[in-house]
Amino acid sequence: MSNSTIRILGIDPGLRNTGWGILDQTGNRLSYVASGVVKPPIKDELPQRLLGLYEGIKELIATHSPDEAAVEETFVNAGPRSALLLGQARGVCLMTPASCGLRVGEYSANKIKKSVVGAGHADKNQVQLMINILMPTAKFESADAADALAIAITHAHHRNSIQHKAQA
Repeated sequence: MSNSTIRILGIDPGLRNTGWGILDQTGNRLSYVASGVVKPPIKDELPQRLLGLYEGIKELIATHSPDEAAVEETFVNAGPRSALLLGQARGVCLMTPASCGLRVGEYSANKIKKSVVGAGHADKNQVQLMINILMPTAKFESADAADALAIAITHAHHRNSIQHKAQA
């Protein structure tokens, strides 16, 4: 099993910018594949924005053929309306890979930061620095894409555990 390669899609949900990152795991070795951002049409009504997000993620899956996916459990300090909107985007981010037959892991922000940086309260700059160290060939143009790679790395580290669903 250690010689087989698993392709993992990490997704950082957002209604404006959904970061994505793809890596290959062969045994304990991780290799960068691709990363970017899905940007749903922000001027459209919510159903069309969610559809744009769905189509963008579905296209990523068709293009890169991941074996598994991982999504961040979103923590929001904003108001209830923002939390509800983000929750709907997160639902699309969970449902789309599942509808394509992928196993989907969920991880809290603290678990992701602890897995990548070693501290559960690391800031975005520390996460990006560790992504550069762990995957020197990684090219990400935004914090959203870097976060998505961190989510994929976390899944790679925890995918074989019985509890791949994050704990609060």
